[in-house]
Amino acid sequence: MAGSPIHTSGVFVALSTEEVARLAGLARITVSAEELATIAPQLDIILDAVASVSEVAGEDVAPMSHALPLTNVFRDDQVRPGLTREQALAMAPAVEDDRFRVPRILGEEA
Repeated sequence: MAGSPIHTSGVFVALSTEEVARLAGLARITVSAEELATIAPQLDIILDAVASVSEVAGEDVAPMSHALPLTNVFRDDQVRPGLTREQALAMAPAVEDDRFRVPRILGEEA
Protein backbone atom coordinates (compact mmCIF):
# COMPACT_ATOMS: atom_id res chain seq x y z
CA MET A 1 0.00 0.00 0.00
CA ALA A 2 1.12 3.52 -0.79
CA GLY A 3 1.53 6.10 1.93
CA SER A 4 0.38 5.82 5.49
CA PRO A 5 -3.12 4.61 6.38
CA ILE A 6 -5.84 7.18 6.89
CA HIS A 7 -8.24 7.19 9.80
CA THR A 8 -11.75 7.82 8.48
CA SER A 9 -14.70 7.38 10.85
CA GLY A 10 -12.87 4.72 12.84
CA VAL A 11 -11.65 2.83 9.76
CA PHE A 12 -8.08 2.96 8.46
CA VAL A 13 -7.92 3.46 4.68
CA ALA A 14 -4.91 3.87 2.40
CA LEU A 15 -4.91 4.19 -1.37
CA SER A 16 -2.77 1.74 -3.29
CA THR A 17 -1.10 2.69 -6.54
CA GLU A 18 -3.54 0.31 -8.27
CA GLU A 19 -6.51 2.22 -6.85
CA VAL A 20 -5.00 5.54 -7.90
CA ALA A 21 -4.38 4.11 -11.38
CA ARG A 22 -8.03 3.03 -11.55
CA LEU A 23 -9.19 6.50 -10.47
CA ALA A 24 -6.91 8.07 -13.08
CA GLY A 25 -8.40 5.75 -15.70
CA LEU A 26 -11.93 6.72 -14.68
CA ALA A 27 -10.92 10.39 -14.96
CA ARG A 28 -9.28 9.58 -18.33
CA ILE A 29 -5.92 10.84 -17.13
CA THR A 30 -2.76 9.11 -18.29
CA VAL A 31 -0.43 8.61 -15.33
CA SER A 32 3.00 6.96 -15.44
CA ALA A 33 4.15 4.44 -12.80
CA GLU A 34 6.52 7.08 -11.42
CA GLU A 35 3.67 9.58 -11.10
CA LEU A 36 1.48 6.95 -9.40
CA ALA A 37 4.18 6.39 -6.79
CA THR A 38 4.20 10.14 -6.10
CA ILE A 39 0.45 10.78 -6.31
CA ALA A 40 -0.77 7.93 -4.08
CA PRO A 41 0.85 9.23 -0.87
CA GLN A 42 -0.25 12.78 -1.73
CA LEU A 43 -3.86 11.64 -2.12
CA ASP A 44 -3.56 9.87 1.24
CA ILE A 45 -2.62 13.21 2.82
CA ILE A 46 -5.56 14.96 1.13
CA LEU A 47 -8.00 12.27 2.25
CA ASP A 48 -6.63 12.54 5.78
CA ALA A 49 -7.23 16.30 5.77
CA VAL A 50 -10.80 15.84 4.52
CA ALA A 51 -11.43 13.16 7.15
CA SER A 52 -10.17 15.44 9.92
CA VAL A 53 -12.56 18.21 8.80
CA SER A 54 -15.42 15.72 8.74
CA GLU A 55 -14.64 14.72 12.33
CA VAL A 56 -14.80 18.34 13.51
CA ALA A 57 -18.14 19.19 11.90
CA GLY A 58 -20.83 17.76 14.12
CA GLU A 59 -24.58 17.81 13.79
CA ASP A 60 -24.71 21.06 15.78
CA VAL A 61 -22.60 22.85 13.12
CA ALA A 62 -24.72 24.30 10.33
CA PRO A 63 -23.41 23.78 6.78
CA MET A 64 -22.17 26.96 5.13
CA SER A 65 -20.77 28.02 1.78
CA HIS A 66 -18.51 30.74 3.19
CA ALA A 67 -16.64 31.24 6.44
CA LEU A 68 -18.08 34.73 6.87
CA PRO A 69 -21.64 35.92 6.24
CA LEU A 70 -22.06 37.63 2.89
CA THR A 71 -23.98 40.83 2.32
CA ASN A 72 -25.07 42.42 -0.92
CA VAL A 73 -22.56 45.16 -1.73
CA PHE A 74 -24.41 46.43 -4.79
CA ARG A 75 -26.15 49.77 -4.76
CA ASP A 76 -29.80 50.18 -5.68
CA ASP A 77 -30.47 50.81 -9.36
CA GLN A 78 -31.06 54.45 -10.15
CA VAL A 79 -32.39 55.71 -13.47
CA ARG A 80 -30.02 58.29 -14.92
CA PRO A 81 -29.94 60.02 -18.27
CA GLY A 82 -27.87 58.20 -20.88
CA LEU A 83 -26.59 58.96 -24.34
CA THR A 84 -28.97 59.71 -27.14
CA ARG A 85 -28.75 57.53 -30.25
CA GLU A 86 -26.99 60.34 -32.09
CA GLN A 87 -24.41 60.81 -29.32
CA ALA A 88 -23.62 57.08 -29.17
CA LEU A 89 -23.37 56.69 -32.94
CA ALA A 90 -21.18 59.82 -33.17
CA MET A 91 -18.47 57.90 -31.25
CA ALA A 92 -18.77 54.73 -33.35
CA PRO A 93 -16.00 53.88 -35.83
CA ALA A 94 -18.63 52.89 -38.44
CA VAL A 95 -22.39 53.48 -38.72
CA GLU A 96 -24.95 51.99 -41.11
CA ASP A 97 -28.74 52.61 -41.07
CA ASP A 98 -28.59 54.34 -37.64
CA ARG A 99 -26.82 51.31 -36.10
CA PHE A 100 -23.27 50.34 -35.20
CA ARG A 101 -21.56 48.68 -38.17
CA VAL A 102 -19.45 45.72 -37.15
CA PRO A 103 -17.51 43.19 -39.25
CA ARG A 104 -19.27 39.98 -40.25
CA ILE A 105 -18.22 36.89 -38.37
CA LEU A 106 -18.52 33.16 -38.98
CA GLY A 107 -19.29 33.62 -42.68
CA GLU A 108 -22.82 34.91 -42.05
CA GLU A 109 -24.79 36.16 -45.04
CA ALA A 110 -26.16 39.71 -45.19
